[in-house]
Amino acid sequence: MGYVKGLERAMQKAEDEGLIFLDNSGPTYATQSTYYESMMAAGASLALVDSVVAASKETKNPPVGFALVRPPGHHAVPAGPMGFCVFGNIAVAARYAQQVHGLQRVFIIDYDVHHGNGTNDAFYNDPDIFFLSTHQDGSYPGTGKMTEVGAGPGEGSTLNLPLPGGSGDETMAYVFEEVIVPAAQRFKPDIILVSAGFDAHVQDPLAGMQFTTGTYYRLASDIRRLAHELCGGRCIFFLEGGYDLKSLSNSVADSFRAFLGDKSLSSRLDNPAVLYDEPSLYARQAIDKIRSIHSL
Repeated sequence: MGYVKGLERAMQKAEDEGLIFLDNSGPTYATQSTYYESMMAAGASLALVDSVVAASKETKNPPVGFALVRPPGHHAVPAGPMGFCVFGNIAVAARYAQQVHGLQRVFIIDYDVHHGNGTNDAFYNDPDIFFLSTHQDGSYPGTGKMTEVGAGPGEGSTLNLPLPGGSGDETMAYVFEEVIVPAAQRFKPDIILVSAGFDAHVQDPLAGMQFTTGTYYRLASDIRRLAHELCGGRCIFFLEGGYDLKSLSNSVADSFRAFLGDKSLSSRLDNPAVLYDEPSLYARQAIDKIRSIHSL
């Protein structure tokens, strides 16, 4: 609460100076409207939980929620901002789902190219919230090692899978079927929340992965199917990273097509000429290792 009040007070300084920086580990800045916008982002996340839970009581096929919000949230640590993130939107939503709606077991998938260290830290000791992150090995903020598996009563409820640069559609297909699905099935969630970062796209300037619009379509479709299998279709996506506007907009739109059961337009939107061979051997080794660590 002290951080929230401090941010609110900092808005006067932001108004006077036009722009202020909030942390030293990344260019997390604020303008005079940042407090309001951050509250709106977190509030929209809570409203989506309300809406999706209400819909799941009325139909066996509830709509997927998607929080199209900025600032993103998965780097924000419990005590403050980090990495473009001000409040941990998905973390707040997870705890809200538990405390307000009685959805005790929350499964979080984070496929942003960067490790969601804030979400990781928020629930590292919590056995009722499973955090699963795939991210580019060696990328910002340098956290998310395979050996980070949770602690105390939460040991085993954190799964971090750093993937080699150049990983793309083929790798993520393996990850979904061999890591995400068995982890979720064993955990038996009441709701699935997704930190949907689109900065692993091959066109994104801040990383070195080879996701495509088609990759994101399949992830959205597969996660939606998994939610129907395990938790009555209760599933919400939260926008995280994505810094190339064209690939970001195309990938988000194709994710919506997946939610609606429409066909992907990735064959029109993706350019196979920019792709190169994935590091399949190294990716396979990483997948096998994480399966061994977590007995999947």
